[in-house]
Amino acid sequence: MEVLKSYLHGAWHAGAGNGVPLYNPTTEDVLATTSTQGLDFGAALQFARRVGGSALRTMSFTERGACLAAASKAVHAHRESLIELAIANGGNTRSDAKFDIDGGTGTMMFYASLGRKLGEQTFLQDAPLQALGRAPRFVGAQASVPLRGVSVHLNAFNFPVWGLMEKAAVALLAGVPVMTKPATPTALLSYRVMQILVEADVLPPGALQFVAGEPGDILDHVKPGDCVAFTGSSKTGRFVRSLEHLQNASVRVNIEADSLNAAVLGPDVAPDGATFDMFCREVVHEMTQKAGQKCTAIRRIFVPIERVDDVVAELRELLAETVVGNPATRGVKVGPLTNAAQLSSVSAGIDRLRTHTEVVYGGDGRGELRDIDHDRGFFVQPTLFLADSPTHTGVHADEVFGPVATVLPYSGDPLDAASHIALGGGGLVASIFSDDVQFCSTVFQEAAACNGRMYLGSERIAEHATGHGVVLPQLQHGGPGRAGGGSELGGPQGLEFYLQRVALQGSKPMLEKILGN
Repeated sequence: MEVLKSYLHGAWHAGAGNGVPLYNPTTEDVLATTSTQGLDFGAALQFARRVGGSALRTMSFTERGACLAAASKAVHAHRESLIELAIANGGNTRSDAKFDIDGGTGTMMFYASLGRKLGEQTFLQDAPLQALGRAPRFVGAQASVPLRGVSVHLNAFNFPVWGLMEKAAVALLAGVPVMTKPATPTALLSYRVMQILVEADVLPPGALQFVAGEPGDILDHVKPGDCVAFTGSSKTGRFVRSLEHLQNASVRVNIEADSLNAAVLGPDVAPDGATFDMFCREVVHEMTQKAGQKCTAIRRIFVPIERVDDVVAELRELLAETVVGNPATRGVKVGPLTNAAQLSSVSAGIDRLRTHTEVVYGGDGRGELRDIDHDRGFFVQPTLFLADSPTHTGVHADEVFGPVATVLPYSGDPLDAASHIALGGGGLVASIFSDDVQFCSTVFQEAAACNGRMYLGSERIAEHATGHGVVLPQLQHGGPGRAGGGSELGGPQGLEFYLQRVALQGSKPMLEKILGN
């Protein structure tokens, strides 16, 4: 059995004790154990500040980008073995595994290309020089320089590759070293990625450190100038943000949390059209990809009341075609949930939704499974609910983090749709499926403030769009309210969390030399 180690101070370290087991969620076999007991996180963070930060800040954006490109290529070269590991430790289907792995390497390569565009400077000049008085020699400018500390990344279990590489790419390009801690249940895949990066020797010493296992006292050692980026549940995100130690040290905290994301069908969409088909297929895809364990998954499905029967019938048909079972088997689209805790949580959530909505598909526990001849594994059948009102409190307050969603009838009025979206308390993404520009514009203007991203699905993009749940590095990822209020990615804007803006005043010749003008 493999024992996962943490990569700290430029070497691999195993924690003491028996450690926490990591399971194969299909068979419940133990694959590995990991422990952080006895590890000196304070020294590791100081190593990052002293060694990693110093090295990164001397490098230009071009040089940092070259490191990211090399890291992306190194991981991509092991794509097939990583896919097999994702199937074993994450319960991913092959398609789900590729989504995670390719998302990670692709995002890192995007930031590598951004580094080339930013060029040979080591920090950003935010605005051109401007005169500050009558004398033309006295000028000012604004610049953004790397934080002098370390960024602690606490990642979620559902994207062990994408989560690690996405966050690391932005911080490293900005010039800030990283200590990354993946969620323990799926840490075997993150561990292998870190092994690949260490073996490839593509990053400066201390630039990226790795914690395999529980976080221990990491956050107790965070200091002014450091920052923390967390992805996970809203509850845990609020706890991280509320830590007195982080507040007293004025530590920047970015939270990307789960949310009750929505999809809205416009009243103009007929059941026999491409937009209707796009809507239904996107809903089922978002319900079932990664077994519904996605922070961007569609949980609330708003449908004009006159279209409810058509939508429910189509969703039931599509869900019936979606095979659940052994993720290693060809044709299986939905594997198990990540672990026993997830299964217990999702099962309890289904029971809660059942009390005030109608089950229109699923709801029968494991359901019929393909290529599974035992009663082990953390399986749950995709489940679709139908509410009789768009304002059921439970639907808008309780996210069931699995292959579960609820159809909610609404009047067809865009203002009603927007107000119902807002009942979720703030989301990462909401989708509008309509070919009516006025409908889309009204919903957008009324609902945009409570969503980090809005996706407009229409017949014109049916064959070209990436989909509701795909997070693109060119655009911000994050959302207000329940979704955490954080912001990640967004091209150059993603760097802002790791940079400190400073005003610079002085003589024009001196500023020109300092700023490289």
